[in-house]
Amino acid sequence: MKDASSKDAADKPATPKGSGFDRRDFLKTAVVGGAAAAGSTAAIVAPEVAQAQQAAPAAPATPTGYAFLNLDEAAFVEALVDHMIPADEVSPKGTDLGVNIYIDHALAGAWGKGDRLYMQGPWKLGAPSQGYQLPLTPAQLYRAGIEATNAHCRKTYGKTFDRIEDAQRQEVLVGLSTSKIVFDGGLPVRVFWTTLYQTVVEGMYSDPIYGGNRNKAGWAIIGFPGVIAVHHDDVEKYRGKPFPNKPVGIADMS
Repeated sequence: MKDASSKDAADKPATPKGSGFDRRDFLKTAVVGGAAAAGSTAAIVAPEVAQAQQAAPAAPATPTGYAFLNLDEAAFVEALVDHMIPADEVSPKGTDLGVNIYIDHALAGAWGKGDRLYMQGPWKLGAPSQGYQLPLTPAQLYRAGIEATNAHCRKTYGKTFDRIEDAQRQEVLVGLSTSKIVFDGGLPVRVFWTTLYQTVVEGMYSDPIYGGNRNKAGWAIIGFPGVIAVHHDDVEKYRGKPFPNKPVGIADMS
C-alpha cells in the first residue's frame, strides 16, 4: 500500500463558510477540521471507473494565467475559494489572495502528477493511517471531482457550481463534506472533498512564493511571523501579545 504524501507548502486546515459560520470560526476550527479530514478512510474507485477516467479525452485548453485548470474548472475553483474565503473586514476574498492560483500550480506540479505516490496498485481499501489509496493522481481526482460536482449541480439546480446561488453552493459543500452527495460512476466523494479542502487551506496559509497567501494576508490573520528560523527570544518576549513585525516569506530571505 502507498504511504500518505504531503506537499511542501504549509498545512493549516480550514473550514468552508456557511450560514451561521463565519471566518472567525473558519480559522478557529482549522486544525481540528484538517485532522479529521486527514484521518478519514479513503474509498476506492472501481478498476473500470479508474480506467475510464484515465482514458478520458484531454481537457480543453487552459485559460490565460492557468497552467492546469481549463475554463470550466477555473470557474469552479474561483467560485469555491471566494465562497470559502469571502471578502470582509478580516481579509480579501480567496481569488484576491491567489488561492486559485496556488491550487492551479499545485495540480500542474509534482504533487498533482503524483510524483511521490506509488501508483502500481493493488487498489484495495486501506486503513486511515495509510493515507491516499486511489489509482488516480491528485490532478486526475481533482478534474474528475469537479466534473462530477458540476454534474450534480446541473441535475439538482440546473446550473454548474459557479452559476448557482451562495446558499446552494453551501448545500453542495456540506453535501461533499458529509458524503450525502454520491457521484455517479463511483468516484469517492469524501476523498475528493478532503483533497479540495486541503488545497484551499494550503493556498490560504502557504508561503506566497507558491502563488497563494498574497501579501502574506493569511499569515497576518493568525499572527504567523514567517520563515525566520529562530524565534526563541521572541516567543518569550511576546508571549500572550501580538508579534509587532511583518511576516517574512521565502522571497524576502533571498
